[in-house]
Order: sequence, then C-alpha cells, then structure tokens
Amino acid sequence: MHIVLETGRLTLRRFTEADVDNLFELNSDPEVMRYITGGKPTPREEIRDSIIPFHLGVYERSDGLGTWAAQARSTGHFLGWFHFRPGPGEGIDLGYRLRRAAWNKGYATEGSRALIRKGFTDLGVDRVFAHTMTVNTASRRVLEKAGLTLVRTFPCDWPDVIEGSEHGEVEYALTKAEWERRGRTR
Repeated sequence: MHIVLETGRLTLRRFTEADVDNLFELNSDPEVMRYITGGKPTPREEIRDSIIPFHLGVYERSDGLGTWAAQARSTGHFLGWFHFRPGPGEGIDLGYRLRRAAWNKGYATEGSRALIRKGFTDLGVDRVFAHTMTVNTASRRVLEKAGLTLVRTFPCDWPDVIEGSEHGEVEYALTKAEWERRGRTR
C-alpha cells in the first residue's frame, strides 16, 4: 500500500486496480451522486476501464498529485477519496467524495486541510481551488472550514439534469500567501 498522507483519522493512499468495488459502491449511492450525476450510478465497467486507469495515469504524470483512496486509520475501512491535481483553472483542484456513513464527521475538512498544507509546504503549490454546485451547501461549508473563500459563481452545463443546476456552480480558492497570513492553521 503506497500511503501518500496520514492525518489523525485518515490514511490517503494510491488507488489500485483492486479498488473497483470500493468505487462502484461509492458511486452507486444516489445521495453521494446527487450533485454529480443527479443520483445516477456509475457503471462498474466504466470504473474498471476508465476511472481507475485515469487515476493510475495521473500518478505517473504528476509528482505528488492525484486522487487517493481515503481510509479510516483505525479500521482501514474505505471512506471515499480526495483529489488534489491539476484541473480546469489556475492552481490545483481540490475535491472529495465520501460514503454517506462518513458524512458529518469532519473527514472532508480534515482531508482537505491536510492536502492544502501538503500542497503549500511540500509541493510548491501557489493556489488551491474547488468547484461545487451553488446549491451544494454541505460541500460549500467544508470548503469554507478548510480555509477557501468564494471567488465566483458561474453557469455550468452538466451532461445530466441535476436539481439546482440552474443556479450554476461556485469556485472557492485559497492562495499560499493567504494561508500563510492566517497562520497556516486552516
């Protein structure tokens, strides 16, 4: 197991081909997928043939960046994933997707803060950003608790009809200079 990062309660490790079932279970929960596909599950074949190979390829191209499986340190149970990788925009894209059983326990904030800290201190990152649907108030709150601030709201054209999509998407961001001014605690 190639561990990338550990926090008080999380282990972030590289995905492997053996994670197909973990991702299939995660992406089959309509509530988890609500703001991504409108609740539609991701077919197992797509995870096996496209998604896992994509994640593995990012590890090869981006030193220290990618998407990592998140496990509970105490049990080793798969909780979901975090990504910290080049994305559409200036800086490094932060994202996460967690199983419903892991919601409202602070895991999303804990993992996000740890990746931000690693990015600013070890990886030479100057700016972190994240996008979510405007109506996804839970995700927006996580981004704020992780230290990011609202930059803009913009229209977005999703391939799936998602309730609330007419309100667009929001971008949150944090620069290294802002993070340092705040005492590097968030």
